[in-house]
Amino acid sequence: MFHLRPAASLLLTLTFGAAGGTLFDLIGLPAGWLSGAMIVVALAALSRLPVELPGVMRNGLFVVLGLSMGAGVSPEVMSRISQWPVSMAILFLVVILVTLATYAFLRLSAGWDKTSAYFGALPGALSFVMALAAETRSDLARIAASQSIRLLILVVVLPYGVTGSTDHVMHGMERPVVPGAGQLALLASLCLAASLIAVRLRFPGGWLTGAFFMSSALNASGTIPVALPEWVLVPCYIGLGCFIGCRFSQTTWRSFLSMIGVGLGAVAVGLTVSAGAAWGVAHFLGLPFGQLLLAYAPGGLEVMTLLAFMLDLDPAFVAAHQLARYIGMVLLLPLVTALVLREK
Repeated sequence: MFHLRPAASLLLTLTFGAAGGTLFDLIGLPAGWLSGAMIVVALAALSRLPVELPGVMRNGLFVVLGLSMGAGVSPEVMSRISQWPVSMAILFLVVILVTLATYAFLRLSAGWDKTSAYFGALPGALSFVMALAAETRSDLARIAASQSIRLLILVVVLPYGVTGSTDHVMHGMERPVVPGAGQLALLASLCLAASLIAVRLRFPGGWLTGAFFMSSALNASGTIPVALPEWVLVPCYIGLGCFIGCRFSQTTWRSFLSMIGVGLGAVAVGLTVSAGAAWGVAHFLGLPFGQLLLAYAPGGLEVMTLLAFMLDLDPAFVAAHQLARYIGMVLLLPLVTALVLREK
Protein backbone atom coordinates (compact mmCIF):
# COMPACT_ATOMS: atom_id res chain seq x y z
CA MET A 1 0.00 0.00 0.00
CA PHE A 2 1.36 3.45 -0.86
CA HIS A 3 0.81 6.29 1.56
CA LEU A 4 -0.73 9.75 1.26
CA ARG A 5 -1.08 12.63 3.65
CA PRO A 6 -4.13 12.24 5.92
CA ALA A 7 -6.05 14.99 4.11
CA ALA A 8 -5.35 13.45 0.68
CA SER A 9 -6.26 9.99 1.96
CA LEU A 10 -9.55 11.31 3.36
CA LEU A 11 -10.34 13.07 0.08
CA LEU A 12 -9.63 9.87 -1.86
CA THR A 13 -11.87 7.87 0.48
CA LEU A 14 -14.77 10.31 0.22
CA THR A 15 -14.37 10.49 -3.56
CA PHE A 16 -14.66 6.71 -3.84
CA GLY A 17 -17.62 6.72 -1.46
CA ALA A 18 -19.43 9.50 -3.29
CA ALA A 19 -18.89 7.77 -6.65
CA GLY A 20 -20.21 4.46 -5.36
CA GLY A 21 -23.18 6.03 -3.58
CA THR A 22 -24.11 8.11 -6.62
CA LEU A 23 -23.93 5.08 -8.91
CA PHE A 24 -26.09 2.90 -6.67
CA ASP A 25 -28.61 5.70 -6.16
CA LEU A 26 -28.88 6.36 -9.90
CA ILE A 27 -29.50 2.66 -10.48
CA GLY A 28 -32.28 2.89 -7.92
CA LEU A 29 -30.96 0.37 -5.41
CA PRO A 30 -32.43 0.57 -1.88
CA ALA A 31 -30.15 2.37 0.63
CA GLY A 32 -27.92 3.05 -2.38
CA TRP A 33 -25.94 5.93 -0.87
CA LEU A 34 -24.84 3.74 2.02
CA SER A 35 -24.30 0.41 0.27
CA GLY A 36 -22.67 1.93 -2.83
CA ALA A 37 -20.13 3.88 -0.80
CA MET A 38 -19.44 0.86 1.36
CA ILE A 39 -18.78 -1.52 -1.53
CA VAL A 40 -16.56 0.83 -3.56
CA VAL A 41 -14.46 1.82 -0.53
CA ALA A 42 -14.18 -1.82 0.54
CA LEU A 43 -12.86 -2.71 -2.93
CA ALA A 44 -10.37 0.16 -2.68
CA ALA A 45 -9.26 -1.00 0.76
CA LEU A 46 -8.79 -4.57 -0.47
CA SER A 47 -6.73 -3.17 -3.37
CA ARG A 48 -4.43 -1.56 -0.79
CA LEU A 49 -5.37 2.00 -1.72
CA PRO A 50 -4.88 4.40 1.21
CA VAL A 51 -8.49 4.82 2.32
CA GLU A 52 -9.26 5.88 5.86
CA LEU A 53 -11.74 7.90 7.89
CA PRO A 54 -10.53 9.80 10.98
CA GLY A 55 -12.12 8.80 14.26
CA VAL A 56 -13.30 12.36 14.95
CA MET A 57 -15.14 12.50 11.63
CA ARG A 58 -16.69 9.07 12.21
CA ASN A 59 -17.98 10.14 15.62
CA GLY A 60 -19.39 13.35 14.15
CA LEU A 61 -21.22 11.34 11.49
CA PHE A 62 -22.80 9.16 14.15
CA VAL A 63 -24.00 12.21 16.11
CA VAL A 64 -25.64 13.75 13.01
CA LEU A 65 -27.19 10.43 11.99
CA GLY A 66 -28.48 9.82 15.51
CA LEU A 67 -30.00 13.30 15.54
CA SER A 68 -31.70 12.80 12.18
CA MET A 69 -33.12 9.38 13.09
CA GLY A 70 -35.18 10.94 15.87
CA ALA A 71 -37.46 12.26 13.11
CA GLY A 72 -38.92 8.77 12.83
CA VAL A 73 -40.00 8.67 16.48
CA SER A 74 -43.39 10.35 16.65
CA PRO A 75 -46.09 10.10 19.33
CA GLU A 76 -47.87 7.61 17.04
CA VAL A 77 -44.77 5.42 16.98
CA MET A 78 -44.36 5.58 20.75
CA SER A 79 -47.97 4.44 21.21
CA ARG A 80 -46.89 1.04 19.86
CA ILE A 81 -44.46 0.38 22.74
CA SER A 82 -47.01 -1.98 24.30
CA GLN A 83 -46.24 -4.42 21.48
CA TRP A 84 -42.52 -4.57 22.29
CA PRO A 85 -42.32 -6.97 25.30
CA VAL A 86 -43.46 -9.99 23.25
CA SER A 87 -41.05 -9.33 20.41
CA MET A 88 -38.25 -8.63 22.93
CA ALA A 89 -38.81 -12.02 24.55
CA ILE A 90 -38.66 -13.72 21.17
CA LEU A 91 -35.48 -11.77 20.37
CA PHE A 92 -33.71 -13.60 23.22
CA LEU A 93 -34.63 -16.93 21.62
CA VAL A 94 -33.61 -15.70 18.16
CA VAL A 95 -30.12 -14.76 19.37
CA ILE A 96 -29.61 -18.24 20.82
CA LEU A 97 -30.89 -19.98 17.68
CA VAL A 98 -28.83 -17.78 15.32
CA THR A 99 -25.69 -18.46 17.35
CA LEU A 100 -26.26 -22.22 17.48
CA ALA A 101 -27.14 -22.49 13.78
CA THR A 102 -24.17 -20.35 12.68
CA TYR A 103 -21.82 -22.27 14.98
CA ALA A 104 -22.96 -25.54 13.46
CA PHE A 105 -22.37 -24.14 9.97
CA LEU A 106 -18.86 -22.88 10.79
CA ARG A 107 -17.92 -26.17 12.44
CA LEU A 108 -19.45 -28.66 10.02
CA SER A 109 -19.31 -26.85 6.67
CA ALA A 110 -16.38 -24.45 7.06
CA GLY A 111 -14.29 -26.72 9.27
CA TRP A 112 -13.45 -24.06 11.87
CA ASP A 113 -12.06 -25.06 15.26
CA LYS A 114 -14.55 -24.95 18.13
CA THR A 115 -13.33 -21.75 19.77
CA SER A 116 -13.12 -19.74 16.53
CA ALA A 117 -16.53 -21.05 15.42
CA TYR A 118 -18.04 -19.98 18.75
CA PHE A 119 -16.80 -16.38 18.47
CA GLY A 120 -17.51 -16.24 14.74
CA ALA A 121 -21.11 -17.29 15.32
CA LEU A 122 -21.94 -14.57 17.86
CA PRO A 123 -24.31 -12.06 16.21
CA GLY A 124 -22.90 -8.54 16.17
CA ALA A 125 -21.03 -6.66 18.93
CA LEU A 126 -17.78 -7.13 17.00
CA SER A 127 -15.51 -5.04 19.24
CA PHE A 128 -16.70 -6.81 22.39
CA VAL A 129 -16.50 -10.24 20.76
CA MET A 130 -12.95 -9.52 19.56
CA ALA A 131 -11.93 -8.44 23.06
CA LEU A 132 -13.12 -11.78 24.46
CA ALA A 133 -11.60 -13.78 21.60
CA ALA A 134 -8.22 -12.09 22.13
CA GLU A 135 -7.90 -13.90 25.46
CA THR A 136 -8.19 -17.30 23.76
CA ARG A 137 -6.29 -19.21 21.07
CA SER A 138 -8.94 -18.55 18.44
CA ASP A 139 -8.12 -17.24 14.95
CA LEU A 140 -8.69 -13.49 15.43
CA ALA A 141 -8.10 -12.56 11.78
CA ARG A 142 -10.62 -15.13 10.59
CA ILE A 143 -13.21 -14.02 13.15
CA ALA A 144 -12.80 -10.32 12.29
CA ALA A 145 -12.98 -10.99 8.54
CA SER A 146 -16.05 -13.20 8.91
CA GLN A 147 -17.90 -10.67 11.09
CA SER A 148 -17.01 -7.78 8.74
CA ILE A 149 -18.07 -9.67 5.63
CA ARG A 150 -21.31 -10.61 7.37
CA LEU A 151 -22.09 -6.92 8.01
CA LEU A 152 -21.12 -6.04 4.43
CA ILE A 153 -23.53 -8.62 3.04
CA LEU A 154 -26.32 -7.66 5.45
CA VAL A 155 -26.20 -4.00 4.43
CA VAL A 156 -26.47 -5.01 0.77
CA VAL A 157 -29.09 -7.76 1.18
CA LEU A 158 -31.45 -6.52 3.91
CA PRO A 159 -32.87 -3.50 2.03
CA TYR A 160 -34.11 -5.87 -0.68
CA GLY A 161 -35.75 -8.14 1.89
CA VAL A 162 -37.42 -5.16 3.51
CA THR A 163 -38.59 -3.38 0.36
CA GLY A 164 -39.67 -6.71 -1.09
CA SER A 165 -42.32 -7.09 1.60
CA THR A 166 -45.69 -5.49 0.93
CA ASP A 167 -46.18 -3.98 4.37
CA HIS A 168 -42.76 -2.63 5.21
CA VAL A 169 -43.60 1.06 5.37
CA MET A 170 -44.94 2.63 8.55
CA HIS A 171 -47.86 4.42 6.88
CA GLY A 172 -48.80 7.69 8.52
CA MET A 173 -45.32 8.30 9.91
CA GLU A 174 -44.86 11.85 8.73
CA ARG A 175 -41.49 13.56 8.68
CA PRO A 176 -41.62 16.76 10.78
CA VAL A 177 -40.71 20.14 9.36
CA VAL A 178 -37.10 21.22 9.32
CA PRO A 179 -36.35 23.23 12.48
CA GLY A 180 -35.33 26.86 12.30
CA ALA A 181 -31.73 28.00 12.73
CA GLY A 182 -32.11 28.65 16.47
CA GLN A 183 -33.93 25.39 17.07
CA LEU A 184 -31.36 23.49 15.02
CA ALA A 185 -28.49 24.99 17.05
CA LEU A 186 -30.21 24.01 20.31
CA LEU A 187 -31.04 20.55 18.96
CA ALA A 188 -27.45 19.96 17.84
CA SER A 189 -26.07 21.10 21.19
CA LEU A 190 -28.40 18.87 23.19
CA CYS A 191 -27.73 15.84 20.98
CA LEU A 192 -23.96 16.34 21.14
CA ALA A 193 -24.14 16.61 24.92
CA ALA A 194 -26.23 13.43 25.08
CA SER A 195 -23.70 11.61 22.88
CA LEU A 196 -20.79 12.74 25.05
CA ILE A 197 -22.59 11.53 28.18
CA ALA A 198 -23.44 8.21 26.52
CA VAL A 199 -19.81 7.70 25.48
CA ARG A 200 -18.59 8.65 28.95
CA LEU A 201 -20.96 6.05 30.43
CA ARG A 202 -19.72 3.53 27.83
CA PHE A 203 -23.20 3.12 26.41
CA PRO A 204 -23.31 0.83 23.34
CA GLY A 205 -22.88 2.88 20.15
CA GLY A 206 -22.81 5.97 22.35
CA TRP A 207 -22.11 8.58 19.67
CA LEU A 208 -25.19 7.53 17.70
CA THR A 209 -27.51 6.27 20.43
CA GLY A 210 -27.01 9.29 22.71
CA ALA A 211 -28.02 11.73 19.98
CA PHE A 212 -30.80 9.39 18.82
CA PHE A 213 -32.47 9.09 22.22
CA MET A 214 -32.22 12.85 22.82
CA SER A 215 -33.69 13.79 19.42
CA SER A 216 -36.35 11.09 19.79
CA ALA A 217 -37.46 12.50 23.14
CA LEU A 218 -37.58 16.04 21.76
CA ASN A 219 -39.50 14.99 18.66
CA ALA A 220 -41.96 12.64 20.37
CA SER A 221 -42.80 15.30 22.97
CA GLY A 222 -43.22 18.00 20.32
CA THR A 223 -40.56 20.18 21.98
CA ILE A 224 -38.43 20.64 18.86
CA PRO A 225 -39.17 19.32 15.35
CA VAL A 226 -36.46 16.95 14.19
CA ALA A 227 -35.58 16.68 10.52
CA LEU A 228 -32.53 17.31 8.39
CA PRO A 229 -32.54 18.04 4.65
CA GLU A 230 -31.28 15.48 2.16
CA TRP A 231 -28.20 17.56 1.37
CA VAL A 232 -27.08 16.95 4.96
CA LEU A 233 -28.15 13.33 5.27
CA VAL A 234 -26.71 12.01 1.99
CA PRO A 235 -23.08 12.93 2.85
CA CYS A 236 -23.59 11.21 6.23
CA TYR A 237 -24.84 8.04 4.55
CA ILE A 238 -21.80 8.11 2.27
CA GLY A 239 -19.52 8.71 5.25
CA LEU A 240 -20.91 5.72 7.12
CA GLY A 241 -20.48 3.57 4.02
CA CYS A 242 -16.85 4.73 3.82
CA PHE A 243 -16.34 3.85 7.48
CA ILE A 244 -17.59 0.28 7.01
CA GLY A 245 -15.59 -0.14 3.81
CA CYS A 246 -12.38 1.01 5.50
CA ARG A 247 -12.63 -1.95 7.88
CA PHE A 248 -11.18 -4.10 5.08
CA SER A 249 -7.87 -2.21 5.00
CA GLN A 250 -6.17 -5.02 6.93
CA THR A 251 -7.78 -7.80 4.88
CA THR A 252 -6.03 -9.31 1.85
CA TRP A 253 -7.83 -10.26 -1.35
CA ARG A 254 -6.89 -13.88 -0.76
CA SER A 255 -8.36 -13.84 2.73
CA PHE A 256 -11.44 -11.96 1.55
CA LEU A 257 -12.15 -14.31 -1.34
CA SER A 258 -11.65 -17.35 0.86
CA MET A 259 -14.09 -15.90 3.38
CA ILE A 260 -16.85 -14.95 0.92
CA GLY A 261 -18.33 -18.43 0.89
CA VAL A 262 -18.18 -18.66 4.66
CA GLY A 263 -19.68 -15.17 5.00
CA LEU A 264 -22.51 -15.94 2.60
CA GLY A 265 -23.25 -19.19 4.38
CA ALA A 266 -23.20 -17.58 7.83
CA VAL A 267 -25.50 -14.77 6.65
CA ALA A 268 -27.86 -17.25 5.00
CA VAL A 269 -28.10 -19.31 8.18
CA GLY A 270 -28.55 -16.30 10.46
CA LEU A 271 -31.06 -14.57 8.19
CA THR A 272 -33.09 -17.75 7.76
CA VAL A 273 -33.57 -17.99 11.51
CA SER A 274 -34.15 -14.24 11.90
CA ALA A 275 -36.58 -14.07 8.96
CA GLY A 276 -38.54 -17.05 10.22
CA ALA A 277 -38.95 -15.45 13.64
CA ALA A 278 -39.77 -12.07 12.08
CA TRP A 279 -42.44 -13.63 9.86
CA GLY A 280 -44.08 -15.40 12.82
CA VAL A 281 -44.07 -12.33 15.06
CA ALA A 282 -45.29 -10.13 12.20
CA HIS A 283 -48.37 -12.31 11.79
CA PHE A 284 -48.92 -12.67 15.53
CA LEU A 285 -48.58 -8.97 16.45
CA GLY A 286 -49.52 -7.38 13.13
CA LEU A 287 -46.19 -5.54 12.85
CA PRO A 288 -44.37 -4.91 9.55
CA PHE A 289 -42.17 -7.86 8.55
CA GLY A 290 -39.32 -5.59 7.41
CA GLN A 291 -39.25 -3.80 10.75
CA LEU A 292 -38.94 -7.09 12.64
CA LEU A 293 -36.33 -8.41 10.21
CA LEU A 294 -34.08 -5.43 10.94
CA ALA A 295 -34.74 -5.78 14.67
CA TYR A 296 -33.75 -9.46 14.66
CA ALA A 297 -30.96 -9.31 12.05
CA PRO A 298 -27.48 -10.28 13.36
CA GLY A 299 -25.96 -6.92 12.40
CA GLY A 300 -24.60 -3.82 14.09
CA LEU A 301 -26.75 -1.57 16.27
CA GLU A 302 -25.94 1.65 14.42
CA VAL A 303 -26.28 0.27 10.89
CA MET A 304 -29.52 -1.66 11.45
CA THR A 305 -31.15 1.36 13.12
CA LEU A 306 -30.04 3.63 10.29
CA LEU A 307 -31.42 1.23 7.69
CA ALA A 308 -34.77 1.31 9.49
CA PHE A 309 -34.81 5.11 9.26
CA MET A 310 -33.72 5.14 5.60
CA LEU A 311 -36.42 2.62 4.67
CA ASP A 312 -39.23 4.47 6.50
CA LEU A 313 -39.57 1.93 9.28
CA ASP A 314 -39.73 2.46 13.05
CA PRO A 315 -36.15 3.27 14.12
CA ALA A 316 -37.08 3.33 17.82
CA PHE A 317 -38.35 -0.25 17.61
CA VAL A 318 -35.26 -1.49 15.78
CA ALA A 319 -32.86 0.45 18.02
CA ALA A 320 -34.52 -0.86 21.20
CA HIS A 321 -34.23 -4.48 20.05
CA GLN A 322 -30.69 -4.18 18.72
CA LEU A 323 -29.68 -2.38 21.92
CA ALA A 324 -31.30 -5.07 24.08
CA ARG A 325 -29.39 -7.72 22.14
CA TYR A 326 -26.12 -5.84 22.55
CA ILE A 327 -26.54 -5.18 26.28
CA GLY A 328 -27.64 -8.77 26.86
CA MET A 329 -24.54 -10.03 25.08
CA VAL A 330 -22.22 -7.70 27.03
CA LEU A 331 -23.74 -8.80 30.34
CA LEU A 332 -24.00 -12.52 29.66
CA LEU A 333 -21.20 -13.36 27.22
CA PRO A 334 -18.32 -13.41 29.72
CA LEU A 335 -20.16 -15.99 31.83
CA VAL A 336 -21.44 -17.97 28.84
CA THR A 337 -18.00 -17.93 27.22
CA ALA A 338 -16.36 -19.21 30.39
CA LEU A 339 -18.86 -22.06 30.60
CA VAL A 340 -18.71 -22.95 26.90
CA LEU A 341 -14.94 -22.86 26.57
CA ARG A 342 -14.49 -24.78 29.79
CA GLU A 343 -16.53 -27.60 28.28
CA LYS A 344 -14.39 -27.50 25.13
